[in-house]
Amino acid sequence: MAGTKVTVFTNGPLRVEGDFSVVDQEGKEFGLGGRTAVTFCRCGHTGNTPFCDGTHKRQPFASVIEARDLPPKP
Repeated sequence: MAGTKVTVFTNGPLRVEGDFSVVDQEGKEFGLGGRTAVTFCRCGHTGNTPFCDGTHKRQPFASVIEARDLPPKP
């Protein structure tokens, strides 16, 4: 979608901003309460799956992120 930005935080969550929707595996949409930005858990310890609740700050979780080019699609 145009106008959507995803930021991957070192030792933290994925933040999605812009024009987007979030659906479960059945295609049912999450109600986002008018939010135009949400954060998704990467550490696996959140109490609000799939959204981040800040637990990564209290649990051991390390994932250093640096932008890079992906290899060409096969």
